[in-house]
Amino acid sequence: MGRPTTSTPLPGDTKVLSIGLHPSTLDYDRMPAGVDEAAFTARVKVADAALRTAGFDVVPCLIDTSPDRAAATVREQLRKHTFGVAMIGGGVRLLPENTLLFERLVNVLTEEAPRIRLCFNTSPENTVEALRRWIQA
Repeated sequence: MGRPTTSTPLPGDTKVLSIGLHPSTLDYDRMPAGVDEAAFTARVKVADAALRTAGFDVVPCLIDTSPDRAAATVREQLRKHTFGVAMIGGGVRLLPENTLLFERLVNVLTEEAPRIRLCFNTSPENTVEALRRWIQA
């Protein structure tokens, strides 16, 4: 069975796997002034609360930058739940040093959950908008 090619929104009760780098793995020397681990962790918590408030059924999946450990963490979540959408955060996709990590995650997701849809945010603050592209409100 092939991957769906439709852009038809998924039902509002679709379970979402939200994959992002654990705040402890980021290089804050490369971040804008004022962004440190505590500040970023707070942003993630606010974003998670916004997802719950918006009614999304989201399972957070914080990973480190090791492709092997990250793949194992994602596989573990895929064994526990059936997800309709996987959201892969900007820290995974946008940093050149995480290219192999991003590749590995995409391949794990498409191998283990071939019908899953992928969506992407660019920051914790726009995760709700990223999910609304694929899930009916």
